[in-house]
Amino acid sequence: MEIRPYSDNDRAGLLALWTEIFPASSPHNDPTTSLDKKLRTAPELLLVSVKEGVVVGSVMGGYDGHRGWIYSLAVTLSLRRQGIASVLMREIEEKLRERGCLKLNLQVVASNNEVVALYEELGYSVEERVSMGKKLYK
Repeated sequence: MEIRPYSDNDRAGLLALWTEIFPASSPHNDPTTSLDKKLRTAPELLLVSVKEGVVVGSVMGGYDGHRGWIYSLAVTLSLRRQGIASVLMREIEEKLRERGCLKLNLQVVASNNEVVALYEELGYSVEERVSMGKKLYK
């Protein structure tokens, strides 16, 4: 298993993974749109896990100079609970730490108990905040 920055050769595999894992509930969650936008902003903070030439995991990081964010942590269903997500998270956390990031945030759908438990195992905790959003598309 290899963890490394995304390369253009990973495109089809990453889009297949995201289509498998993330429901296309709105235009801003469309896998192709998400990937194309990430590649225009800090593409080195998009990591993939590759096994036998196949993309089996991913994570995206973002950093605005104040706080870091984790996005799109995904592992193919058949390979879950093997430590891939934990390794991806350690790698992206280190890349953000190297940029001077002192605090990481992430969002999880509240009803996704399995993912909440994973992040708690990795040292994250629920913070008393109100998550707000605004869609800029029609």
